[in-house]
Amino acid sequence: MTQHKIRVFIDRGGTFTDCIAFLPDGSTKVIKLLSEDPSNYKDAPTEAIRRIKEFASGKSIPRTEKLDTSDIELIRMGTTVATNALLERKGEPVALLVTKGFKDILHIQNQARPKIFDLEINMPGVLYEQVIEVDERVSLVGYTAHPDGIVKEEDVKGKEGYVKGVTGEWVRILKKPDLKEIEASLKSIYASGIRSIAICLMHSYTFNDHELQIATLAKSLGFTHISTSSTLTPMIKLVPRGNSAVSDAYLTPSIKTYISGFSSGFDSGLQSGSVRVQFMKSDGGLADVKDFSGLGAILSGPAGGVVGYALTSYDPDSGTPVIGFDMGGTSTDVSRYAGRYDHVFETTTAGVTIQAPQLDINTVAAGGGSRLFFRNGMFVVGPESAGANPGPTCYKKGGPLAITDANLLLGRLIPSYFPKIFGKTESEPLDLSATRSAFEKLAAEINGVPISPKRASRKSASATATPAETGRPTMSLDEIAYGFVEVANEAMCRPIRQLTQAKGHDTSKHILACFGGAGGQHACAIAKSLGIKTILIHKHSAILSAYGLSLADIVHEVQEPSQEVFDLSKLSNIQARIDSLAKDAKEHLLSQGFTESHIVIEPYLNLRYQGTDTSMMTLKPTGSYDFLSVFVANHKQEFGFTLPDRPVIIDDIRIRAIGKGTETEKKASGATVHKEVKSLPRRRVDKEKASSIEQTYWKSLGRVDTPVFMLSNLEKGDEIVGPALIIDATATIVVEPSCTALITSEHVVILVDAGTKTTDSSVSKSQIVQDPILLSVFGHRFMSIAEQMGRTLQKTAISTNIKERLDFSCALFGPDGGLVANAPHIPVHLGSMQEAVRWQMTHLKGQLKDGDVLMTNHPAAGGSHLPDITIITPVFSGGEVVFFVASRGHHADIGGIQPGSMPPNSCELFQEGAAVKSFHLVRGGVFDEKGVTKILVDEPAQYEGCSGSRCLSDNLSDLKAQVAANQRGISLVQGLISEYSLPVVQAYMGFIRENAELAVRAMLKTVSSKTGRVLEATDRMDDGSTLRLKIDIDPSTGSATFDFTGTSKEVYGNTNAPKSVTYSAIIYCLRCLINLDMPLNQGALQPITVIIPEGCMLSPSETAAVVGGNVLTSQRLCDVVLKAFGACAASQGCCNNFTFGSGGKDKNGNVKDGFGYYETIAGGSGAGPTWNGRSGVHTHMTNTRITDPEILERRYPVLLKQFGLRPGSGGNGLYKGGDGVIRELEFLETLNVSMLSERRVFQPYGLEGGEPGEAGLNLLIRKGQPAVNFGGKNATIVHPGDVIRIETPGGGGYGVVERGTGKKDALKRKSSQSASPSTRAKSVRIAGGSLANMEEAQNDF
Repeated sequence: MTQHKIRVFIDRGGTFTDCIAFLPDGSTKVIKLLSEDPSNYKDAPTEAIRRIKEFASGKSIPRTEKLDTSDIELIRMGTTVATNALLERKGEPVALLVTKGFKDILHIQNQARPKIFDLEINMPGVLYEQVIEVDERVSLVGYTAHPDGIVKEEDVKGKEGYVKGVTGEWVRILKKPDLKEIEASLKSIYASGIRSIAICLMHSYTFNDHELQIATLAKSLGFTHISTSSTLTPMIKLVPRGNSAVSDAYLTPSIKTYISGFSSGFDSGLQSGSVRVQFMKSDGGLADVKDFSGLGAILSGPAGGVVGYALTSYDPDSGTPVIGFDMGGTSTDVSRYAGRYDHVFETTTAGVTIQAPQLDINTVAAGGGSRLFFRNGMFVVGPESAGANPGPTCYKKGGPLAITDANLLLGRLIPSYFPKIFGKTESEPLDLSATRSAFEKLAAEINGVPISPKRASRKSASATATPAETGRPTMSLDEIAYGFVEVANEAMCRPIRQLTQAKGHDTSKHILACFGGAGGQHACAIAKSLGIKTILIHKHSAILSAYGLSLADIVHEVQEPSQEVFDLSKLSNIQARIDSLAKDAKEHLLSQGFTESHIVIEPYLNLRYQGTDTSMMTLKPTGSYDFLSVFVANHKQEFGFTLPDRPVIIDDIRIRAIGKGTETEKKASGATVHKEVKSLPRRRVDKEKASSIEQTYWKSLGRVDTPVFMLSNLEKGDEIVGPALIIDATATIVVEPSCTALITSEHVVILVDAGTKTTDSSVSKSQIVQDPILLSVFGHRFMSIAEQMGRTLQKTAISTNIKERLDFSCALFGPDGGLVANAPHIPVHLGSMQEAVRWQMTHLKGQLKDGDVLMTNHPAAGGSHLPDITIITPVFSGGEVVFFVASRGHHADIGGIQPGSMPPNSCELFQEGAAVKSFHLVRGGVFDEKGVTKILVDEPAQYEGCSGSRCLSDNLSDLKAQVAANQRGISLVQGLISEYSLPVVQAYMGFIRENAELAVRAMLKTVSSKTGRVLEATDRMDDGSTLRLKIDIDPSTGSATFDFTGTSKEVYGNTNAPKSVTYSAIIYCLRCLINLDMPLNQGALQPITVIIPEGCMLSPSETAAVVGGNVLTSQRLCDVVLKAFGACAASQGCCNNFTFGSGGKDKNGNVKDGFGYYETIAGGSGAGPTWNGRSGVHTHMTNTRITDPEILERRYPVLLKQFGLRPGSGGNGLYKGGDGVIRELEFLETLNVSMLSERRVFQPYGLEGGEPGEAGLNLLIRKGQPAVNFGGKNATIVHPGDVIRIETPGGGGYGVVERGTGKKDALKRKSSQSASPSTRAKSVRIAGGSLANMEEAQNDF
């Protein structure tokens, strides 16, 4: 078809707006301009189109004149407007309507804090300004945790108040909404000026009548935007569905306002529809302007780039997958394409977790503007960015050193080829001299680095030394700059490994598609590091997101939830629903002018194994409805196992309808480029044809003459051997030595010869000199190993505890058993896991063999408490143990006197379940299922009143997952050894530890200089037991003694804590106090001597009960250590462990199958010298997530009546402590319940005059009876209608309240409770037939 009008494709980014236009004469025009330039134009996309029209017509068009659209056929746009509004919190004022009891649910989220070592817990505020609690409630009938919970249709069908939901689940309507009350509340909201609302009610994903009734009412009252969660994302999980509804209500009006403003710059052609206007959605499909909403716009910008590289780089004939590498100024986006777009359906952006189909794009904070630091002897890149203003040092606006400066200094960016747009007048070139001067200052710091204590020949740890004294040569400016580039490259490789290796793909068997302004400078190094042989850089790589819009398809999606079991022989209902949804989706595209021949329908079923929480969106196979075979194959590929004995559940039915275009520019070049590479005649281009010769630094060559070629001067078939630079108008491509660039019709193809890395394994560790660059690289690599182990464990585990609550840790240990790297999982595991490894080393000295896998959980063998089972695997090389890998996971039940194995009243260890010091779980590659079954089932049951494990199948599955995680770690360690050699890897293991040791010593010396040599603190447990600590710091060496003499004797209860728990608390607190982003390892404890008197509650006997020591005493130990340092007030000091379940051995000795559920509950964090505490969050020794309310009620026979903040429970002060929470559950069946908690007697302390937080309170409310105090540690049997109400402690306040004004707001509230000052939330509760007073909720950062 002939093109007669202009087609425009625009990517409006945060800094730049890129535009490519296809003109009627077949030519193209590229425009790049600032997204914000108010002194010159109001809107960048409009300005771009104006310039294009001027170019096409040859006529000047005044900016004041509306643009004539008669010569425009199509406008497509990707935009960061929604993302920026979310990041900057500049959306529409919103009110949330939510089921009564859940007004704070979007503040609490999953209760986990984002950074486990930050005492000041910073989390984004809620998006809504007001919240209405709607007094309505529905519940699911039955539950899935046990076969007894299955509901028979004949038992409920026809009964009043029971209806069947969309998913096929039965729903009981407990209370209908009073629309008159809601109307009064909505009118009040409307009067306050709010016009956009979000509605999210419990279980509306399957029963949405109540939401739709409220939406109809709100529309009649004049609200201009109404987002209902059940319409937007009809998927189970209240929190992400609620976030999605609020995000849509918050962003869509901003999107509409922007579109309206954009349209106002044109004549009526845009509004009338004579010009097609389409926007890119987060899922990689286009939407007509009238269908574009905030929820689908969050990844609108990056999505265009993914479409661009996917359709220009992927060859369907070979099927080689492609990695997209989009490096910008502040961050780098990576993604993967293997013939189909990978989507994720639950993502977190700007602290908001939402449910919506989005392309699977991983972002790392490393870009051209990432700042450079030398911290604690290590090269550090980012995450801070220089931004566009002031920008890097070379921009001549007083900015800091950044990666762009490093590339400039190395000669990889040539100022003479850059436009003169820098400096205060924006008319100067890049400033190489300023960059050099800044690097000279940094070099002076780096070359005078403090000596590592072990390498200082007994000198003071604070001494500085010349490179000669440290044994390390002086680093040149080039070496330093290149070092920062190497560290940045390793940071960017980490998410690529996670996207590939962590999902079972070989990274080296991919193509790297590079785009973005800075990507070409790093592509060769990234490819070499990952073993990738081919790089593709499209001719429009710098504007590929805009170009990708020209290749994209119109997409319309519809989705419905389900809860049916997949049965290929009984699929008539599912087939009918697929056909119905497909018809709706097709009609939508037909209404936009597509013909049936250009519409493709892709049906998906979201499938999972029963009892698991990992769903996989599964595409219907061609010519068949056998989704199951595809699901099983995909599950095996990603997770490494299948569960053939478990039914497969259909969670959702999804239809993706694709409208294929016919434009000539849609001819993607993915297959073409690969054919060209094979057949194209090549001509070697000599240096003499270069535009210039520049001095450029290369690691393998030093600084050498390097040819610079202009891409516009090169022809198809030209071949350039590295080192070389290729420059076009918008990007620089660095062709490294051992790489060759080939020019094709559409791409620059770089063929990478990684060469063979030669490593001298004969060199001893003592001969290897520490390199601060490799120190940073190995820090990334060691941490990456632990992280990938964790992902493997989470994916392959079965239980809720590991897969959903993330109650596990994975770590790497040296041959001495000392910690090398621990992924940021559960802090209480940090120091204790290495004690478990070392105990096994001593116990099995000389007996370990390759292929052995050990299991342990005994407190005397380095365990924490019995449910935490540790799996340890030695890593062998040359017949010797060279490392250990280990994983620790909390198992839902391992026997004992109480379901869940967390008894509040245990006094002996055997009452807490199976205890094992050392067991060969795997020997010679054989998993000893019979032996471990005896340990978990038979041995605990031999004690009076005790049962064996009540969920053995989950235990076995999770243990196998832990073995798999360890095996993943072994593979990665062996790969690292192969890459660098064993002596180098082990040497840097030692250097990393020394680095941590140096940081701790420096911190302790600083503390002693400010507060004195001796620090002391005490605290008391609720039973009156005392924790006493005296810290004696040696100011000359930075060492310290932590002396717990005076701590109470072992108790005949379960708050005794194994020694390993004390080590965990100490290493955690030290890392918090250092407050540097550094690898945490055994080196942090090297300067510390710990004295724990035998027989005290921190060094109990082997038979002592310890289950509370791990979850209660550990928290109090953190409070004691931090109190001694004066770091912050007390946090809640408790994990609030709540357990319920059924089954086990009855009084007659009969064993009944059952289930167990365990959760820890958030509270308030303590305030500090400059911050308010956070409300409703986990602190210190734990960071486990809490089960979503809807998932909880689907799985278990409970009704969650309330989960919200506990107002006023945080301690007052200059800075206020965070509030605790209220969690209230009603039980629907007879169950065993137990509560294990602290701070129900003694309040969390305040500091520096701050007031204490409120103590917690647990209430038992029998049906028809008044509430009674359940106590901090208790267990009982509950019956239907009984209620447990848990009120968790608040955090302590810090500092004396400022007096004089008499006003409460005299408090400095910097970062506290539930909304930022600009979005301070209000709440309205509908109850008793009238609208209660509005009360201001607390502030949140």
